[in-house]
Formats: sequence, structure tokens, C-alpha cells
Amino acid sequence: MIDRNQLRNIDWVLIGLLVLNSMIGVAFIHSSSDYIPGNYALKQFFWILVSLVALLLFLSVDYRFFVAYSLYFYIIIVFILAGILLFGRLTAGAKSWIVLPFFQIQPSEIAKITVILVIAYIFSDYKRDYLSIGQGYLSSVIVFIPVLLIALQPDLGTALTYVPILLAAFFLAGLGKKTIIIFLILALLAGIVGWNLFLQEYQKERITTLVSPEKDPLGAGYHTIQSKIAIGSGGFLGKGYKRGTQSQLRFLPARHTDFIFSVIGEEFGFIGVITALLFYFLFLARLFQSVTKSRDRAGVYIIFMVAVTITFQFCINVLMTIGLFPIAGVPLPLISYGGSSLLTNYIAVSLVLNIKMRRFVNV
Repeated sequence: MIDRNQLRNIDWVLIGLLVLNSMIGVAFIHSSSDYIPGNYALKQFFWILVSLVALLLFLSVDYRFFVAYSLYFYIIIVFILAGILLFGRLTAGAKSWIVLPFFQIQPSEIAKITVILVIAYIFSDYKRDYLSIGQGYLSSVIVFIPVLLIALQPDLGTALTYVPILLAAFFLAGLGKKTIIIFLILALLAGIVGWNLFLQEYQKERITTLVSPEKDPLGAGYHTIQSKIAIGSGGFLGKGYKRGTQSQLRFLPARHTDFIFSVIGEEFGFIGVITALLFYFLFLARLFQSVTKSRDRAGVYIIFMVAVTITFQFCINVLMTIGLFPIAGVPLPLISYGGSSLLTNYIAVSLVLNIKMRRFVNV
């Protein structure tokens, strides 16, 4: 439980930035989906409330408990991912969801938390100045198992978001030259195998049309072209809230999910984009600053991995919308529509808050 001394150490600024960015997301989800059935903005607001409750619940338990039992949580989530792959319902071409009576949830998002906790546990007592081969392999296997199960769903976009977790851990542990060479070779081999065995034709086309999407304007290049038109047409001040032609006339695909950043650019222009980026950068900066507040190694790893993972997803989404990265189906954390993604990010931030709040307890 949380006592009064710990309550005074809660980072209310981080919570405020977390909620602020989430509410910006609700506003633009409403703008981009108000004319289609589904009440997506209302659902997202509901998920914010659920996520805040989850945040408070995770704050009430010392993060060292989650680290200590992380392997058990990891085993459970791996079995869930395997179960979905075998018995799950095919939705939008993938077996990624657990469908419940009133909502559905994506375990591949929640699994990120267990992976972060297990990696933190592995390195909690690590004393070397550089990453050993054995420790590197062990961490890679921990990440590879859920990544493989998620890729087989297939959901390569979500699988991609696990990469920064591993890279962040390796960065903190210290990479030797031999280790870097070995993992570069493994990454190259994984890329070759993935291209030939896992990538669908439409996914290959998205990569090959990245440089020149105009070669296939109605196919693989359509998303990128429409997104760039939306952002560019916003100009300096934008067209106004709910007045974007690309989004309102449905030329822009996935308006309330993957391409919500394009909606911001079209409706509020350069000024709106800069303002939204400012609020997001303040949030990310607060996360990275929190690394110095941990008094143990596990806490440092958790905070850094959380910060790097959210930053990675943010960068991929923005680059994707402006045509500098293939369309990967990676949502903009906190802002894109999606309950599972929102809940996962709130739980991840709650771990950061938990570590900072208890920094004087774990001296």
C-alpha cells in the first residue's frame, strides 16, 4: 500500500503529462471518427479511466514484487499468446485478440510489461561493465519467444515494438565489439529469414515502395500518399477542427489509429503539430529524467526500457505518417485509438512512478 510519505513522492507532473497527451488523443479520435459508427472517442475515454485505475493499482504494490515474480508472469503470458495462436478468432487477418462480452484485449501489448520486468530481473544483480555473450543470449531468447508468437499471428508491427526493449537493456549493460558483431550478424540473418518466410507480399510491397510510393498509388503506396497530402494540406494554421478533407471525406485510411498524427497536421497545421510534439517531448523528457531517481539497478532498467520503448513507437509512427518508414501498423502511444495499447502504456508509466515514489524506501 501507499503511505503518506510515498504519496508526497508521486510525480504528479508525469501523471499530468500522461493524461494531457491521452486527452489530446481523445479530441482527435473524436474529430476523425465522429461521422462513423462506433463511438471511438467515448470508448477511448472509458479506457483512460480503466487505465488510471490500473495505474493506481500498480502503484499500490512495490515494484520489487513484480520484478521478483516476473518469470511467472512471463510464462503465463507466453501460454496466453500460444493459446491465441492455436484457438483464437481470426480478426482483420490476424489472431491477436481475446474477445470478451463487452470489450476485447490484445495480450501482445500487455506482454511488453512482462518482458521488461523479466529483463530487469535478469540484470538486477549484473556486476560486469559490459554485456556478456551468455547474458545477451538469455535476454534475446526472453524477447524472441513472444516476438515469434506475435509474428505468427501475424502482427509484425507489434512484434517490431519489442526490439527497443532488448536494445535498451543491451545499451545499459554495455556492448563489447564482439557482442555487437555477433548480434549484427544475427539481425542480418533474422532479416533474411523474415523476408523470405514471414513477410506477406503486401508487407514487402510497403517496404519496396517506401522510396517512391507513387509507383503504386492505389496499392502499397496509397496510405503514405494520402497521409503526406493530409499533413501538407494543413499548411501553417490548419483547416480547423473536424474540417480536414482527407480525414472527413475518408481518403486518409486508419484515421483514428495509425494515422492520427496526419489528422493533427491537417486540422491544425504546422502550429498544431509543433504544439502536439512539444507536449509529447515534455512527457518523454520526464520519463528519461526519471532514470536518475532509481536507487537500484532493476529500477534503472525498467525506467530506461519503458522510456526507450515509448519513444521508439512514437518515432516509428511519426516517420511512418510522413513517408520515411514503411507502414508498420504501429500506433502513436497515448494518442491513437486502442484500449490495449493505452492500458499497456499506463501500466508501464505506473512502474516508473512506482520506482520514483519508493526511491527513499529502497536505499
